[in-house]
Amino acid sequence: MRAIKRTDLPVAIEGGGVDFRADRAGDMSVAWVRLPAGADLRPGLVGLPGDLCPCPHWGYVISGRLRMHTKDGAQDFEGGQAFYWAAGHAPEALTDVEYVDISPTDELDRVIGHLTGDPA
Repeated sequence: MRAIKRTDLPVAIEGGGVDFRADRAGDMSVAWVRLPAGADLRPGLVGLPGDLCPCPHWGYVISGRLRMHTKDGAQDFEGGQAFYWAAGHAPEALTDVEYVDISPTDELDRVIGHLTGDPA
């Protein structure tokens, strides 16, 4: 068993108010994400299949509001909600938002590599 604090996780992406920390746990990874109001990851996802994140995520929004864009429209999520985001989404922070998600490690590594320009 293991308890994890946000600061225990290594930084994967940082800058412009974005704080994305992630760590592997075998086939799955845990990520703790903070996005500032107005952060829109759609431009960074261009070049991935459908220009959207191809990695599924299960998690919990700790605080704030987030809009998840998909090819079929958008849905908003807010603090206090658990979620499942299927492959094919792109986040936009409507307010400062903080969430934790669990994702398949290999798929998450590819997305992080795309966003940072350091392909896995």
